[in-house]
Amino acid sequence: MTDLSHLAVSGTEIALRVTPKASRNEIRMVEERLRAYVTVVPEGGKANAAVQKLLAKALGVAKTRLTLIRGETARDKVFRLD
Repeated sequence: MTDLSHLAVSGTEIALRVTPKASRNEIRMVEERLRAYVTVVPEGGKANAAVQKLLAKALGVAKTRLTLIRGETARDKVFRLD
């Protein structure tokens, strides 16, 4: 898993592209962009919750500190660290 603890500053906005129904849960840098791969299906907010949990773990913060501010139904998402 990619260590993103250097981004764990309050107010930081983290943009990433999500791939649901992947073979494993992971976050990695692809062509200088964050990509999140989650195994869950994108229905009922399940994929968003999985990405939030995965991102919080990579940042080393509680998942309640992350807020999805853009991209609720899109593959490109932006989370803010509160």
